[in-house]
Amino acid sequence: MADKNLKVDELRQLSDDQLSDTLLTLKKEQFNLRFQDATGQLQSTARVREVRRAVARVKTLQNQRKADAKKTEA
Repeated sequence: MADKNLKVDELRQLSDDQLSDTLLTLKKEQFNLRFQDATGQLQSTARVREVRRAVARVKTLQNQRKADAKKTEA
């Protein structure tokens, strides 16, 4: 699920496994974009920012879920 713009509402509907898969996909894309930038083949510099922020959204959601799980355990 490597959408152009991942919305928080869309991410909240995903399961934990789907979030992990999305994060992995975004990290791969981020690597490829960095590689393209280093070799001078990068077409859209704005995409680097979009992917970086999407990674942050996914990680934030994962951390929120972990915190919620700890609250319910205690």
